[in-house]
Order: sequence, then C-alpha cells, then structure tokens
Amino acid sequence: MSEPITLNVGGRLYTTSLTTLTRYPDSMLGSMFGGTLPIKKDLQGNCFIDRDGKIFRYILNFLRTSHLDLPDDFQELGLLNREADFFQIQPLLEALQKFKAKATTVRMNTILNIVYDSHLHNIGSFPVKIISVEVFSSSCALLKLLNSKFYYTINGERTPMDTKEENQNLISLEWVESGLNAMGREYLMQNWKSLHVSASHRKIKNLQMFFQQVIKVAVNGGFLLHSFPTTSSSPVIMQFTQC
Repeated sequence: MSEPITLNVGGRLYTTSLTTLTRYPDSMLGSMFGGTLPIKKDLQGNCFIDRDGKIFRYILNFLRTSHLDLPDDFQELGLLNREADFFQIQPLLEALQKFKAKATTVRMNTILNIVYDSHLHNIGSFPVKIISVEVFSSSCALLKLLNSKFYYTINGERTPMDTKEENQNLISLEWVESGLNAMGREYLMQNWKSLHVSASHRKIKNLQMFFQQVIKVAVNGGFLLHSFPTTSSSPVIMQFTQC
C-alpha cells in the first residue's frame, strides 16, 4: 500500500492516496501523479496546487467514490465546473451536467400553495376583518424571497414577518385587512398587525392585493408565472419556473 500523499491546494491541506489521485489517468491529477507532469512542492514538501482549496474537497470526494455528492444548498456549481474543467476530470464534468439538468427539472415544478381564511371581529358597530394565510412552496428560495419583501406594523412599530423555523417550506401570516383612523386606539389595545410591502411601504388592504404583490415579488425575483391563478377560493395554486 502506498504512503499517504498530502496536497496543499490554495493553502488548504488534503491527505489522500496515490490510487485516488490516479483514478482517472487522463486527468491532470492522473498525469501529475502518474509521472507525466511535474509536481510543485511547498516549503513543507507538500504537493502544491494553486487552485481553490475550499472547492477541492468535492473534487477529491469524487475521485474517491466516482459519485458527485453536493449539499442541498450548494451555491458554487459554476466554480466547481470550472475547477473540474481545469483538472480535466471528464467523468466529473459529465456528472455535473446531469446534476444541472436535474436541478433545472426541479425548478420547472416550483409550486406556491396559498391557503387563506378570514373572520370578522366586531368592535361596537365596526366590523374588522382578520386574515390568516399559510404559504407553502416547493422552493425554499421563493419563500425566503417572499419573507424578505413584506413586514408587519404592530402598534406603529415595524417588525419582520413571523416564520415557522421548523418548516422552511411554510410561511404563516395573520393581519387586519384594513384599518380606520377612528379605530387606532382599538388597534393598540388588540395588538393587531398590519401587513406592508417592504419596497413601497404600501399597506396590504385586502387578499387580492396580497396575491398581486406575491406574483410581483416572485416575477421580479426571477420566477416566471405559468398562468394567472384563480383567487376566488382557497387554496390558491401558483406555478412558476425559476429563470
């Protein structure tokens, strides 16, 4: 069995075997450790490669297993593809193409499911409509976007929307549909919330306005709406494609 080999890749140290590094003989690493290309050494005698040290872990794991294993929230696919191209690892490039094709298919099926309800709260002769909404999505990115584009005011103070930390695919909302100036004191006593759009600070006056703003936020954020949904009954289903 060969001795372990330590690599210094952009300042990060990795220890592996000659068998792993030469798994694909036609790659740059296969040529380097197969004796075809020269190897540079750092001051400690480690094999030095001036590339991205952080991303190299995924390349090394692929060399070990011949499988592409990436975390669900991986955001550096372009960089990994460039590094795989630099190291000339053709099987990894092919695996990345399949991964990107699969990710595109998943994005094609981005669904937004909005379940809503409302009830009246009578204060003397003034009926106040309180709206409850739960927004489900197959895209955590879309929900994160929506969560950043709305806010509450409670007793005149701005506060972020409440989110269920245990479920990243759900946002729960509750707000008063509209308020009258004469009801200001009652708003303070009841701690009722108003919902606002972050960019314009406009108050959401009714459900229809909420649906319009949801579509606007999604489209401006790079999601293409397939068709305008029917909003007259719950749930409201919106289908998007992430561009």
